[in-house]
Amino acid sequence: MAPRIRILPEQLTNKIAAGEVVERPASVVKELAENSIDAQATEIIVEIENGGRRLIRVADNGCGMSRDDLLISLERHATSKISTDADLFTLSSLGFRGEAIPSIASVSRFSLASRESGSIEGAEVYAEGGRIVDVKSCGMPAGTVVTVRNLFFNTPARLKFMKSRETETGHVGEIINRLALSRPDIRFIYSVDGKPVYRLPAGDLPARARELFGSELAKELYQLDASMGGIALQGLLGTPAASRSTTGCMYTYINGRYVRDKVVQHAIMQGYRNVLERGRYPVLVLFIELAPGDVDVNVHPTKHEVRFREQAAVHAAIQSAVEEHLHAAAWLKGSGALSVRAPAQPLQSPHAARVAEVKEALLRYAAVQQPAAAGPFPAAGSSPPLDLPAALPQPVTPSVTAGTAEEGFSALRIIGQFRSAYILCQDEADLLIIDQHAAHERVVFEQLRASFRAGRVDGQRLLFPETVALSPLESETLKVHAATLQKMAFELEEFGQNTWLLTAIPLQLASQNYRQSLLDILAELSGLGASSLFAEKCDELLAKVACHSSVRGEWHLSTTEIEGLLKRMDQTGFAANCPHGRPVIARITLKEIEKMFRRS
Repeated sequence: MAPRIRILPEQLTNKIAAGEVVERPASVVKELAENSIDAQATEIIVEIENGGRRLIRVADNGCGMSRDDLLISLERHATSKISTDADLFTLSSLGFRGEAIPSIASVSRFSLASRESGSIEGAEVYAEGGRIVDVKSCGMPAGTVVTVRNLFFNTPARLKFMKSRETETGHVGEIINRLALSRPDIRFIYSVDGKPVYRLPAGDLPARARELFGSELAKELYQLDASMGGIALQGLLGTPAASRSTTGCMYTYINGRYVRDKVVQHAIMQGYRNVLERGRYPVLVLFIELAPGDVDVNVHPTKHEVRFREQAAVHAAIQSAVEEHLHAAAWLKGSGALSVRAPAQPLQSPHAARVAEVKEALLRYAAVQQPAAAGPFPAAGSSPPLDLPAALPQPVTPSVTAGTAEEGFSALRIIGQFRSAYILCQDEADLLIIDQHAAHERVVFEQLRASFRAGRVDGQRLLFPETVALSPLESETLKVHAATLQKMAFELEEFGQNTWLLTAIPLQLASQNYRQSLLDILAELSGLGASSLFAEKCDELLAKVACHSSVRGEWHLSTTEIEGLLKRMDQTGFAANCPHGRPVIARITLKEIEKMFRRS
């Protein structure tokens, strides 16, 4: 009887391997451009035609290859980047599998030309469907040029699943964005159908972000530089106002490699919690550096997924860095900005007189002192209403001159109220509009949360213990993290056969679906090594309390009460957004006001 199991021919195995590595033209560009980066190129040129179907060409001025290396590179698992098992845990290159070149060559008409800087001439190899057709010498500059024509010409089934030319071109452009942001020191040139799209000069990350994101969005990006437990974080974080409806503008890199990792994204979103509206995602470019041995990139052929040795530590470092950055609210204070707003400069005639006139009018304006009215912001010496903590900062003496946001909210010059719902202030030559409900809601929320976190979570014992059936993984996770759950006021006793008795729950979850909350927390503890779900639920409840405890609708505030609110905002983190992520402040510049009246 003939054997049913047989070894597949090499040509077929190459096509199977290509299906893992080469998903679409953008995959080809990614692999080839990463090889150029590994070759220490300082310039990378990418050209495509017809969305990459007809032509993909990637040229660089890197170290190049010899004739022998050129031929060996078309063999499966041929690479210069690793040689032993230990090298897999000390990777410093983007590529290492040795699969990209032969996989691409197996599904295209493929040309590879290269010359080392010390060689007189270069070499070129041409292959069709993975079979070498011609090898010859050629004259060319030092570096490498890879030309891929008629992608998937021999795999029509794959060709059918390709999208339109515009869609595929968009995917290639996104790959260029990721690579260009990761290496701003490299010059990138990108053209589509013979027309230049990008000419990105070598520079620094802020300059590269301006080129790719545009100057308006770049103004909302602020530099981050932090470290924690051997994990370094650098990059640009966007303000809550610059958020998007998808994760498309979240560029995260591990040791210089672009990744889409659930641990990293979860930590970032936790850092933005309570300053971002639900369904919105931040704009950021975040570089995470850690020891190569603490991260495994050998998880998937596309290398977009990684595995951390200490997931909880990485998660905590990212979340802490993002929270501290947002807590500082650099976009309000004008510090650390990618494009800091320049202070108002005296303008030359004929506008100088007009600017002086507006400034003088604003400075002459004095808010009418209103009689003390019943409101949430007491005068000095009175007890705070709405059961707020008694240790709230008291109002300070108003500033005589207009202040700047860099000095704090309390230094702003108060103009008055609009419709008893918005506070108008002057910040140098700009007009600030503050939503008093959102501002007070943030102040109350932060005070409530600080009080809540200062002590142990209050628990409530169940009148009748409830049985909770868990999976073996959930049961093991519960045993490992029993102390963490106890701090959250969950009390459980083992009942046998992965069944537990739930005897006490957090007081804050008494009216919630606490059984599902427990299961969700166990799932997080199992996947991340830490859980923030309970904190999220508590924050949601505290935000509701803060919302109902804050001034709502039209509520007249005296000047003293406004001063008290601004002072409290100085003492509050994340003062730029309410707990639900809505903005607290809007700024109208003098230039915008003059434009309204056609004075500019």
